[in-house]
Amino acid sequence: MLHGVDVSAHQTDFETDGLDFVFVKATEGRSYVNPRLKNQVKRVRDAECVVGFYHFLWPGYVNEQAEYFLDGTPEREGDLLAVDWEQTGEGTRASSADKDRFIREVKRLRPHHRVLLYCNRSFWINHDTSSYSGDGLWIADYGKAAAPRIEADRRIHQYTDDPLDKNVADFLSREAMRAWATV
Repeated sequence: MLHGVDVSAHQTDFETDGLDFVFVKATEGRSYVNPRLKNQVKRVRDAECVVGFYHFLWPGYVNEQAEYFLDGTPEREGDLLAVDWEQTGEGTRASSADKDRFIREVKRLRPHHRVLLYCNRSFWINHDTSSYSGDGLWIADYGKAAAPRIEADRRIHQYTDDPLDKNVADFLSREAMRAWATV
């Protein structure tokens, strides 16, 4: 198992010691770009961790959001891409069909990168209607690492948010994760 975290602009500082991968929030909707993106990515690359980027999906304008995400995300071989599908701060959520269209559009626009779905257990069980997770499911279900309470294959498991969102990934090495990330 590899160990990693995911960060956003809320994490002004984070340690990379002992980490194999880090997902950095890049964008949200059609108007937000993480103001700390460049510095956070540099820190992760300097630590030689696998880099992932995620976009927080809002309802509607899915193709525009996919383009916005990729316009705000560096393109480098071996990087991972993900969509964060959960409830917005306004209490809304993108539909399962929106989530599917977003993943497909990102895969079309960046065909040489793996695209993952991040969601929590409740969304996977109660809102997902297609079981489509692109190239892999990144599931949030807090408890024991590598033991999410779902009946679905997953690549990454977020098991706590204390003090950061901590994750484990089912790969033998960073090199294996990077190789998998490159289609």
